[in-house]
Amino acid sequence: MRIYGNRQLKTLPGLETRPTTGRVREAVFNIWQNRVEGCRWLDLCAGNGSMGAEALCRGAGFVVGIEQNAKACAIIRQNWEKVASVEQFQVIKGNVLSRLPQLAGQTFDFIYFDPPYDSPLYPPVLSAIAQLDLLSPDGEMALEHRPEQESFELPSGLEICRQKVYGNTALTFIRRLESGV
Repeated sequence: MRIYGNRQLKTLPGLETRPTTGRVREAVFNIWQNRVEGCRWLDLCAGNGSMGAEALCRGAGFVVGIEQNAKACAIIRQNWEKVASVEQFQVIKGNVLSRLPQLAGQTFDFIYFDPPYDSPLYPPVLSAIAQLDLLSPDGEMALEHRPEQESFELPSGLEICRQKVYGNTALTFIRRLESGV
């Protein structure tokens, strides 16, 4: 797997994680392209860390990744150390729902959430993000999912701003409701 600048990343063998395809990564960074420099990025269900690595390569100021699989966490660290200094990132091992509260008080300009597609994590993680106020006022979150999963029950204060389909992958972009709406 290669990312921005033709950098090679490690991946876990087998089907333990499902790395975001190059086409989807490119689309996300084309959409967010002029806003990544210096941003704070949160990568949930980070897999091999390709989205966070891409963000670091494109100038993100700080990246946090949460991943449950211990082997994947080791690979994320190795991948991110190739593209950034250890002061620019944090890898948190554990269940995303139990680990999100430790980020309370922080905000992120971009949140990328890519759980297993059949996972029941979508609603509780969206609620936790809203409750913990993790998305910055001008930030956006992207959810990766199957195209046939068209709607998400959003907690108060969040809204869908766009949806895109790339083959077998769909992205739903979410932002905070503008004040006064």
